Amino acid sequence: MCMKAAVLHGINEAYQFQEFEKPQIEADEMLIKVQHAALNHRDVWIQKGQYAGLVFPIICGSDGCGVVEEVGAAVNKDWLGKEVIVNPSLNWGENPKTQAKDYVILGLPHHGTFAEYVKVPARLVYEKPAHLKSEEAAAFPLAGLTAYRALIGRAKAKAGEQVLVTGIGGGVALMAAQFALAAGCKVYVTSGSQEKLDQAKALGASGGANYKTADWHKQLAKETGGFDVIIDGAGGPDFAKLIDLCKPGARIAVYGATAGVWNAGVPAKVFWKQIDILGSTMGSDEQFEDMVNFINKHSLVPIVAQKFGLNQCEEAARFMDEGKQFGKIVLEINQ
Repeated sequence: MCMKAAVLHGINEAYQFQEFEKPQIEADEMLIKVQHAALNHRDVWIQKGQYAGLVFPIICGSDGCGVVEEVGAAVNKDWLGKEVIVNPSLNWGENPKTQAKDYVILGLPHHGTFAEYVKVPARLVYEKPAHLKSEEAAAFPLAGLTAYRALIGRAKAKAGEQVLVTGIGGGVALMAAQFALAAGCKVYVTSGSQEKLDQAKALGASGGANYKTADWHKQLAKETGGFDVIIDGAGGPDFAKLIDLCKPGARIAVYGATAGVWNAGVPAKVFWKQIDILGSTMGSDEQFEDMVNFINKHSLVPIVAQKFGLNQCEEAARFMDEGKQFGKIVLEINQ
């Protein structure tokens, strides 16, 4: 049997909307009829060949919300017909501090959610938060887990602390800001777009800075007095400015490096201020469950920037590559 899917056949090739073999589940798996899937920068990097372990053809997509259509022999049949989300963090392993050697993310090397159907291990399936629409629920798993581990798991942000989130507008940064606000932190953001800074303030951010302006960090330091926690996915030459923005004892959680290699500045600033620099990638199964509970407790709603059809996956990928969105880009699949 076949299904419709958006398939990549090679590096720098367009996503092709085509027929593809429908997944066949094992005893411990579920078959989910996907209603919505969300893009991540990972899906664009795979397309450009900028990701390890490439295999083709591949159905990308790490995020999805849908309805359980079939369950394996070892899975409770009560799941049938339920609207669910998927934890895309596969094979984390037993060590809560770091992922196992065989760790992978849904969508490479295993086929992902840019299709009418996806199969996943039953232990990674959760009921959709009742207060969210399907497209909103599809938007948060990967970005939310990355943000939650960085902010709560690694940086251990607490109520009353000042938090800076860099590069607001992307999925992880937005989720980090929403989590920090819900946790009772005072949140500031950076962006190269005044429009995105204004949108972040409308969400509850206390202020922000345009990193394209000269000495933006000095003005922000004067305004805030510095930060207890910084969540950064950019790296690059401005990383040294983040060191300058740290209060004594601050924590910087780093989940990406879209701006390239760090310039961490003067080493004495790091050790004299007792700064912790914390690497963070995705998160454990326990952290995914904690994140879902946090979203339910605070009735958080992920921001959807734009919706495309599954047959428009290539358009959606190019839209993401432009980097103009404020929120997640979602594919509408089975409606």
